[in-house]
Amino acid sequence: MQIETQRLRLRPWEESDVSPFAVINSDPDVRRYYYPAILTPAETADVIAGCDAHLRQHGFGFVALERKADAALIGGLGLSIAGDEIPDGPHIEIGWILGRPYWRNGYALEAASACLQYAWATLGLAEVIGYTSQINHPSRALMEKLGMQTDPAEDFDDVTVPEGNQLRPHVLYRIKPGNV
Repeated sequence: MQIETQRLRLRPWEESDVSPFAVINSDPDVRRYYYPAILTPAETADVIAGCDAHLRQHGFGFVALERKADAALIGGLGLSIAGDEIPDGPHIEIGWILGRPYWRNGYALEAASACLQYAWATLGLAEVIGYTSQINHPSRALMEKLGMQTDPAEDFDDVTVPEGNQLRPHVLYRIKPGNV
């Protein structure tokens, strides 16, 4: 899965991405809406290996997000099959994580919009979901900018997050072709 936009390239992970992605995953501000919070370099390498396996098996996945101007790895973004924590699955989800220096530049919106177009035009998907903790207002705002919609009746508790943790209550967003 490779997608290019005016400023960005979504591409398969490379061995050289582990270190810069580990830096992103070790930043408490970047990971404040993720559970578990920060990841070690070894955990980051495992995440990348899992993403690569998903890409090989399904032909789409959560891939490296690179800025074309300087080839900087700015994060990860892509499509994956959502886990069992999502009710009424399976679903194809879109997700992202960007390093703090790359926030507020429109990169996530640009890359996610292109990824959704790929989902419709190349993969022929009928729907893509997104989900996040109720308190993750930045990601929720991006999903809404993408045209994703939520129904409070579909909110759910992420069973992978301990009871009582503020990240457990989640919001589910959906989008169909033509809504981007």
